[in-house]
Amino acid sequence: MIKKASKTKKTAPSAKPAAEKQVFSYRAPTALSVLLAGEFTHWQKAAIPMQRGKDGVWKAAVALDPGVHHYRFIVDGQWQDDPECELRVPNPYGGHNSVRSVA
Repeated sequence: MIKKASKTKKTAPSAKPAAEKQVFSYRAPTALSVLLAGEFTHWQKAAIPMQRGKDGVWKAAVALDPGVHHYRFIVDGQWQDDPECELRVPNPYGGHNSVRSVA
C-alpha cells in the first residue's frame, strides 16, 4: 500500500503590512467639488473625488500603507490645508502639506 504525501499549504511571510483604510474629511457645505490629493495619489495626477454628506462634510476612505503620508485638499480648484490636522510640513510652493501617519 502506497501512501500519498499530504500536501500542506505554506504561506510566504508578508513582505509588508497590509494597507489600512483611512478616512479623510473636510467641511465645505457650499463647495461644488472637493478632491483629496497627496503623495499617495501622485498629487493632482490621480486626486480622489470626495463625497459630500448632508451635513456639508466631504469624506473619502483610502487604503494607505504604513508610513507617513503628505496630503492636501483641492476645494473648487483651490489648494486647502486640512484644518483638523495639527501636523504640517512646508511644501515647495510656499504652503504646507498636512501629514497623516499610519502605523
